[in-house]
Amino acid sequence: MRGLDTNVLVRFLVRDDPRQSAAAKRIIDRAGEEGDPLVVSLMTLLEAEWVLRAAVKLSKSAITAEFRSLLLEASNLIFEDEQAVGWALRLYETTNADFAECLMLAHYQRLGCSSMLTFDARAAKLPGGELLAV
Repeated sequence: MRGLDTNVLVRFLVRDDPRQSAAAKRIIDRAGEEGDPLVVSLMTLLEAEWVLRAAVKLSKSAITAEFRSLLLEASNLIFEDEQAVGWALRLYETTNADFAECLMLAHYQRLGCSSMLTFDARAAKLPGGELLAV
């Protein structure tokens, strides 16, 4: 197995650089053909969301659609803590919280944490979020 850097994943999704996009598609397609899946870490996914939102200017719905497509259709990609990613996408779609908070909370819940302590009022409104008073 090999892991994907954010720039490879973003080039695959955005297709904004013809040479790099083609190389990213080729390596991801080949991974499926060779039975050697590629790993997408939580950090890679988190950074990819930031790039898609901040630099590429995709909407929340476009980002979640891209990530869902990868989760459901890309059998040649393995996502670290796939269940947490799915839960985080549902939270992200249905709340005002940032993707980072949604992903952290979902991952903490999968680790068995009862809550996620935060100073962020929006994150505290998530199920399992807990506002830390100062």
